[in-house]
Amino acid sequence: MRAENERLPPWTTWKGLLDTQPASMANEQLKYLRHQAISEGAYPPWITGSDEENYPLTRKVQRDIWLHQHPENCRDPNVRFLVADWERLPGFGVGAQLAGMCGLLAIAINEKRVLVTSYYNRADHDGCKGSYNSSWSCYFFPETSQECRDRASELLGNKEALERGIITTKDSYKSKEIWTGRTPRAWGEPWRFLQPTTEINGSLVAFHRKMDRRWWRAQAIRYLMRFQTQYMCGLMNIARNAAFGKEAAKMVLTSLGREWPKDFQKRRSDIEEFVWSSHRPWIPRPLLSMHVRMGDKACEMKVVEFEGYMHLADRIRQHFPHLKTVWLSTEMQEVVDKSKQYTKWNFYYTNVRRQVGNMTMATYEASLGRQTSTNYPLVNFLMATEADFFVGALGSTWCFLIDGMRNTGGKVMAGYLSVNKDRFW
Repeated sequence: MRAENERLPPWTTWKGLLDTQPASMANEQLKYLRHQAISEGAYPPWITGSDEENYPLTRKVQRDIWLHQHPENCRDPNVRFLVADWERLPGFGVGAQLAGMCGLLAIAINEKRVLVTSYYNRADHDGCKGSYNSSWSCYFFPETSQECRDRASELLGNKEALERGIITTKDSYKSKEIWTGRTPRAWGEPWRFLQPTTEINGSLVAFHRKMDRRWWRAQAIRYLMRFQTQYMCGLMNIARNAAFGKEAAKMVLTSLGREWPKDFQKRRSDIEEFVWSSHRPWIPRPLLSMHVRMGDKACEMKVVEFEGYMHLADRIRQHFPHLKTVWLSTEMQEVVDKSKQYTKWNFYYTNVRRQVGNMTMATYEASLGRQTSTNYPLVNFLMATEADFFVGALGSTWCFLIDGMRNTGGKVMAGYLSVNKDRFW
């Protein structure tokens, strides 16, 4: 939302709840500085790390996408819309759906339209309640305001608006335009300044044919997944507690000393309330995330056995010898079984039934049901973006998107070790 009578939302340079601290709220000079930060365009709060730790222009691009998606007046006759359902063809995984929506956001920006996402089949389950059912906003913040959604809904039923191009739908565009269309040039060509931080076959990749697509998908996926909803946060808390809860509890108990605290309900101090409140939930660090994709993926990329991934993990460990923890993301039971042979590593993973043999991904997801087959991949995706290091397969769209989220989340300098390259490079 925007601040009152402001063009920009009330973003500031403060983290946590410092703006709500009583002394801050009463200080007129702080109020003035806060107003200046807003009016001069403070950067969006969902970007972490310095400019050097993110893809070029990430902060500016994220702010500009937000402004593009949140016009001051959605009923202004000059505001145009693109309304799009998420892909739901059989065999389309979460990654393919996200890649498709990244392409539609690019079209919307190029044509100066507000993107409004519509039916999301993966949120069409009992876990997503009320208005969140069948909506992307069950998992992440909506891509535009409710006012713009309402206006777009009205225009969809207006034949003249469709004929005049005030509103378009996904069907207005060819498949090639969505999947391999023109990357927005509103910010120049910042992908030309990408530094080589990805290693494949022992060499850094300095240049490839799809630098623009890699940069844009990173920006688009970061915007679409910029904030988790309460439902998504709950899924993450359940996963973290199942994996790391006992370790965290042991540390807390060790810190208590000999006597059990008499009052757990005492009021939190100001520093706990306003400063330390921004800290993320605990996970063991350093943490390596590894996504192992095999099975029916051979039709899209060179498939590498689990041993190849572990070879890269050992490479990282040689430079960071204190690394011993792996968050393992895989659909294959064979991979989980093999991980038990690596006794010098601690592996964690979601508790979900996995593929056995050469079952297709579509069949596997159908066997899990829509809710589970959506929830656990998103948990793995976000765990991968939070991890200190990542090993994956850039030939996989899923790993490609994880890479994008990490490179707009302060992880550029962690590097990326991949067992293969994207087939279009």
